[in-house]
Amino acid sequence: MDDLDAVIADLVIANRILGREGVCDAFGHISVRHPDQPDRYLLSCSRAPELVSAEDIMVFAFDGTAVDANGRKPYLERFIHGAVYEARPEVQSVVHNHATGVIPYSVTGTPLRPIQHTFARIGQEIPVWDIHDRFGDTNMLVTNIEQGRDLATCLADNVAVLMRGHGCTVTAPSIAEAVLTSIYLQVNSQLQMDAMRLGEVTYLTPGEVDASSQANQPKSGSERAWEYYKARARD
Repeated sequence: MDDLDAVIADLVIANRILGREGVCDAFGHISVRHPDQPDRYLLSCSRAPELVSAEDIMVFAFDGTAVDANGRKPYLERFIHGAVYEARPEVQSVVHNHATGVIPYSVTGTPLRPIQHTFARIGQEIPVWDIHDRFGDTNMLVTNIEQGRDLATCLADNVAVLMRGHGCTVTAPSIAEAVLTSIYLQVNSQLQMDAMRLGEVTYLTPGEVDASSQANQPKSGSERAWEYYKARARD
């Protein structure tokens, strides 16, 4: 299996995992920067993540143009991915999802912050992007590259960005890390909500976030989690 085939195989199982773990349902998507052409990215055609196969994977330019459509219909919100890759050369994988747990934090002004060391990978700050600020009344979807670039500007150099009344976008240096961060963002959002019902929450300090983040953890931890979630998705 060559590098491109291996990346596509990982992208397919990543889609299955995100569906299996409830991060995505019929909607949402994950992409990866093309391993041989850094100004291109790989993303499925418009399918529910749990149904994605290798034959569904398409190649796109940053502006959302499909290089090899062959009659396949692309996701409407593919512009999210291209805009992030364009703005962040170090990002290798992007997830966009509508995980229900994150939505309350996008509409209330309550910050979503890590509360447990495993979730430090979501970062110290998660900004909220409101499409209405610049584009007025829309259908709340990112349907062109201008909107995608505005989202990428709000994301800045953070790991994730919430999208008001919509969902979130997650970035990572690999497919596996993008999947794990997306799962833990959803879990953290639910646990934070539970903790807030009980009283004042003690969040991870900035130093604890830095010390516990994916960059400072043994690689085997992520590899073990990736192996686990792949096994669950194949059951």
